[in-house]
Amino acid sequence: MEYKDYYKIMGVKKDATQEEIKRSYRKLARKYHPDVSKEANAETKFKEVGEAYEVLKDPEKRAAYDQLGSQWKAGQEFHPPPGWDAGFEFSQTGDGGPDLGGFSDFFEALYGRGFRTAGGPGRSSRSFRMRGEDHHAKVMVDLEDSYSGATRSITLQVSGLDENGRIVTRPRTLNVRIPKGIRRGQQIRLAGQGGSGHGGGEAGDLYLEVEFNPHNRYSVEGADVYLDLPLAPWEAALGATVKVPTPAGAVDLKIPPGSQTGKKLRFKGRGIPARQPGDLYVVLQIVLPPANNEKQRQLYEQMKQGFSFNPRAGMEA
Repeated sequence: MEYKDYYKIMGVKKDATQEEIKRSYRKLARKYHPDVSKEANAETKFKEVGEAYEVLKDPEKRAAYDQLGSQWKAGQEFHPPPGWDAGFEFSQTGDGGPDLGGFSDFFEALYGRGFRTAGGPGRSSRSFRMRGEDHHAKVMVDLEDSYSGATRSITLQVSGLDENGRIVTRPRTLNVRIPKGIRRGQQIRLAGQGGSGHGGGEAGDLYLEVEFNPHNRYSVEGADVYLDLPLAPWEAALGATVKVPTPAGAVDLKIPPGSQTGKKLRFKGRGIPARQPGDLYVVLQIVLPPANNEKQRQLYEQMKQGFSFNPRAGMEA
């Protein structure tokens, strides 16, 4: 998948005002509209311009895209970094836009799911009171917080326009309770922390979608947690009882004799403590000690002589 430079597609500078972006879109949309354009690639260009405008017309999407785009150039191989959009607060505001017949894979990878409002549209009544819009944001939390629950100070970036029509962001800091047992992709609802209501209507809600910070020990799949556990060859061959770190504290694990690299041992119910607790899987990884001196090399030579062992048996042509 290639990175798309929406500013280049629109023919505007990166510091263009929203009015400049709108004028450029109108010009290009007229030029490439399939019903009137005689360009051979008019339909493709029309879709590209419409997709670029869908991002750049929206201060929230544009601010997140600008942060991402500082690291990429048009045409480069692209995969969105994990949590690339974390910390940006988004509303559901939008003015529709052209019927593009589907966005590119690049757009869908960035905006296909995470930028849709979590709580549904605002509601109004016959007295013209209107509920404020629901907002949403992705937030990064530690896996350990899911095990015990926590209260954390989280700062979001709220995007808007200044008096010159250029993008500005301001920080918004909230104290957020991280519920015990929350999983990746689940949401924390903060009532009344979304958009302001109109005509005396109540404020909308803010939905925080949880993503876990990368961890140097654990990986997570649903409610299950995985740990790669290094073992010495003699521990794997002879069996041993070893201390294993878990997000909830160290536990003893019995290694069966004759264990191999890749073998999974399960601690039932020791994954994320949700309503249906996940499991903790320990994946064994045999690590060879180095032979840095003559005595250590002799020990390996004794093993070579003492075992009739060919790990490639059966692979000969």
